[in-house]
Amino acid sequence: MSPTERMLAQIDQMLRELHEVRELNERMHKIAMFLEDIRLADVIQNYTAPRKLLWINFLAGLARGLGLTIGTAIVLALLGSLLTQFLSVPIIGDFIRQLIEYVQSYQKP
Repeated sequence: MSPTERMLAQIDQMLRELHEVRELNERMHKIAMFLEDIRLADVIQNYTAPRKLLWINFLAGLARGLGLTIGTAIVLALLGSLLTQFLSVPIIGDFIRQLIEYVQSYQKP
């Protein structure tokens, strides 16, 4: 293969790659336009149906609050369980024992 033929083969390869890049750019442009249309449609829907927007936001806030409450209860239960393991440690154990007695004093009616 002569140097000219090799150069022509490389040019053909580069032209094919350039064509593929252009096709990918065109696809990306179509996807970007589609995403903009979806976002615009969502914004328009929110402005035309404020009750629906309020309802969705209310449910989202309710779910967040419930999740935070349950998560906090689980973390505190695990922390309390972990702290009871340190009751036999001299200084820390006395502090934890006082803390447990304090919490239990508020649990009694």
